Amino acid sequence: MVKYIMAEENQRTISGEDKIFGINKMAQEMIQKAGKEKVANATVGSLLDDEGNLIVLPSVSEVLKTLAPQDFAEYAPIAGLPAYLDAVKKAVYMDYEPAGYLEAVATPGGTGAIHNAIQNYTKRGDIVLTSDWYWSPYGTIAQELERKLDTYALFDEKGSYNADALQIKLEKLLADQARALIILNTPSHNPTGYSLTPEDWDKLIALLSRRAEDKTKKIVLLVDIAYLDFAGDAHAERAFLPKLENLPENLLPLIAFSMSKSYTMYGMRSGALLCLSANKDIADEFKLVNSFSNRGTWSNGTRSAMTILSRIFSDPQLLQRVIEERESTLSELLSRGKIFTEAIENAGLSMCPYHCGFFAIVLCEDPEAVAAEAMKEGVFTVPMGRGLRVSVASLSKEKCRLVPQILAMAVNKVGR
Repeated sequence: MVKYIMAEENQRTISGEDKIFGINKMAQEMIQKAGKEKVANATVGSLLDDEGNLIVLPSVSEVLKTLAPQDFAEYAPIAGLPAYLDAVKKAVYMDYEPAGYLEAVATPGGTGAIHNAIQNYTKRGDIVLTSDWYWSPYGTIAQELERKLDTYALFDEKGSYNADALQIKLEKLLADQARALIILNTPSHNPTGYSLTPEDWDKLIALLSRRAEDKTKKIVLLVDIAYLDFAGDAHAERAFLPKLENLPENLLPLIAFSMSKSYTMYGMRSGALLCLSANKDIADEFKLVNSFSNRGTWSNGTRSAMTILSRIFSDPQLLQRVIEERESTLSELLSRGKIFTEAIENAGLSMCPYHCGFFAIVLCEDPEAVAAEAMKEGVFTVPMGRGLRVSVASLSKEKCRLVPQILAMAVNKVGR
């Protein structure tokens, strides 16, 4: 716990170094001492090759190297370059034309999109709702904006999406406040790797639509699609998008888009928040309030990243190269996921339901103790909730086979 001297607490709980980055630092220190072949660093939220190097799409890197000074030195418009915003819509929807008014505002990564959604569609003191397994910065952003985060159980007893648990929490929330913002990370949920099925989506939309029958309430569904392009078939994984059309006016879908994973541009911080509504006034309001938030926080985004995405979508051949290179890395990720899940089963361990994605959750009692025990053997994971978060994206196939064995040994030692 931080002891405040000159700073103000502002209803935040600040514990010091970020937990994930702290464990990653310990892994890096062990790599320096023992060598990287002796360490399995399963904390990294980036896609690495078998040697532990960051994978960057060559086509994207080549575009970056062709930028002229004005492409990275000039200010970008507050809402984002118009060509970039068009490219974002294509990146999300591909060749599908959604029914309604679709707007987008540039943000620094998906994190900026989540920030703007919470800032503009809740009030100070409001509760924001997400699942019990969630990306921890959701809570950080909520605290920073003087909101609170509450959760519902992501999975039911059968390992399916728990729409009933969401409904119970939503009813309670709307009894106390006039609006509800629900954050849903799918497909390839971080940290479990779960993706909502078409049936999950139907249940979700049905229950939200029923609750929206009360016109005194406002419901916003924020879909965080950071891992959309690393979930499987590109068209199949976008099949949920039409379900966000023709909703009640007081049920607003938002989409948090990120260039970090799909275009391997983690450090250039570029993303967008999108809105789809049948009401033009709501779509116009979205653009207005989010542009205002941009100006009041980071002002404008990274012009070079915006230019890169704009060029990719203006050149069909370049776009095809990006897609092919991404599909190659996706194939590698799918292979690792398959190897890892099979190794977990063989080791006698259990996981949260996993479809695809960068991360998986290995369930265990006393995750902190198990993680500490595994560290002694060179395996670094992130204790989280009732399990360990493992970055399949950062492990080689060989280590995907090895890590479950070491985790099983650690679980057995702790359980004695």
